[in-house]
Amino acid sequence: MARNPKPDHIDAERADFQTLMRPILVQLQDGQPRAIGDVRAALVSEFSLTGEDLAEELPSGRAKTFYNRVGWATTHLYRTGLLTRPRRAVYAISERGQQVLATNPERVDLHVLAQFPEVGAFRSPRQSAGEDDEPQPLSPPSLAVNGLTVHETTPHELIATAYRELRAALIAELLDSISDQDPGFFEGLVLDVLQAIGYGGSRDDAADRLGQSGDGGVDGVIREDRLGLDQIYVQAKKWADPVGRPEIQRFFGALHSQRATKGVFIKPLPSPAAPATMRTT
Repeated sequence: MARNPKPDHIDAERADFQTLMRPILVQLQDGQPRAIGDVRAALVSEFSLTGEDLAEELPSGRAKTFYNRVGWATTHLYRTGLLTRPRRAVYAISERGQQVLATNPERVDLHVLAQFPEVGAFRSPRQSAGEDDEPQPLSPPSLAVNGLTVHETTPHELIATAYRELRAALIAELLDSISDQDPGFFEGLVLDVLQAIGYGGSRDDAADRLGQSGDGGVDGVIREDRLGLDQIYVQAKKWADPVGRPEIQRFFGALHSQRATKGVFIKPLPSPAAPATMRTT
């Protein structure tokens, strides 16, 4: 990005995603929810960015560099609890965010966020569901040489690190998008996923959504054979609270009324900092 510094403002060339964290908090410090597009526009003015600056793209050519950096900074602040999200693409500063802003007058970055356990969970997801190993830090070790940061890891390790972090962010954003939808969308999504992983074979008509009044306590059914003799009944609930024994017992009762021998109960387990998993019974 071209240099066009302003007094007491950050050089646009050095406005990496960590450098943008504190300015984003400042833009929201009045406590009022603001669309991320409005925050981004205010940052463009603050850093005196030109059209050439904003046109700069990532090496992949799939995103604008500055927009990408604002997105990453916002994601980290939200996942660490410094921002809240009243609705999609609208953010507000939290009490924790106000405290961090007050105690860090110069800069807010990953070193500041490291005091909160959520950032470790977000940036260091486990490799696969059910894995018991402690998550490994995603920020590669580095050292300073002649004022430059030199990573002590190989390029392949850096690529793997970046992939894991991108994957974690994608999972988190996808789960947020799903949570914004109505229960009917979630029921249909669950059936689509079950079909995609092999339930019902390759037939497009193997699954039916039943989630409506009089559905008998099940939301969908997947026929494993063409005659429909072998069926899997599905209960998909977009609940924030844990599933207790009474809900599972009611599902078993619904299976019994259908004379079914197979059933799957699925709900998301969202976390503000870590990717959700799916609980099945």
